[in-house]
Amino acid sequence: MRRLTLTSLAMLSISVAATAFSAPAGAEGTNKAEVEKIIKDYLLTNPEILVEVQAALAAKKESQEKIARAKALADSSAAIFAAADDAVIGNPNGDVTVVEFYDYNCGYCKRALLDMDAMVKADPNLRFVLKEYPILGEDSVKAHVVAEAFRRMMPDKYAAFHRALLSGEGRADEARAIEVAVGLGAKEADLRKGMEDKTIGALFDKNHQLASSLNITGTPSYVIKDDVVFGAMGAEVLSAKVANVRKCQSTVCS
Repeated sequence: MRRLTLTSLAMLSISVAATAFSAPAGAEGTNKAEVEKIIKDYLLTNPEILVEVQAALAAKKESQEKIARAKALADSSAAIFAAADDAVIGNPNGDVTVVEFYDYNCGYCKRALLDMDAMVKADPNLRFVLKEYPILGEDSVKAHVVAEAFRRMMPDKYAAFHRALLSGEGRADEARAIEVAVGLGAKEADLRKGMEDKTIGALFDKNHQLASSLNITGTPSYVIKDDVVFGAMGAEVLSAKVANVRKCQSTVCS
């Protein structure tokens, strides 16, 4: 949704207020044009009101999005935290789960790889779920197809594949992903056959639908218990939320 500027907000305020308060057509008294002039003069004299209105609109929108995310988290908990097709790094039986939506061509995801590794190393009870979310073009989609085919073939080596492809130089594409997979022992012919599985595309579609329900539009994005975290916030921020979940079953403790 396009953010309203103060100018457009002022015009909208004038129009709405004039419509609401002007007399019916044909009635005596103040007409719409006169009301608009009164409101415009008042707003010009008290422009700080526009800032207050804009802040109120932003707060209302944020509140509505928060309610929608909470419902999506409740309705889709199993698909978010316990989907069989997602790779798990760290302790598969950990007491707290961090879910990351990522794209192999996301620069911030490359940086966030270090955050994941630091968190898993420091926290033996952490369960870190990787959710394939290719959104950065056709190269990303093809790289993720290879990744998912490799995961199904050699799940025990997927963590190594993920780290190698995400930390590599240059753009991740099908050729680069296959190179990494073959380097880890996959047979290219078998890998390419696995890449033809139509359920891989269905998995991506499901992840995109989940992301949309959570208002996730970029990578990396994380889901921790009752919270959605947008962007590479760093291991310290994420770990603090994990600690709160252990303390009070929420990322924010009162």
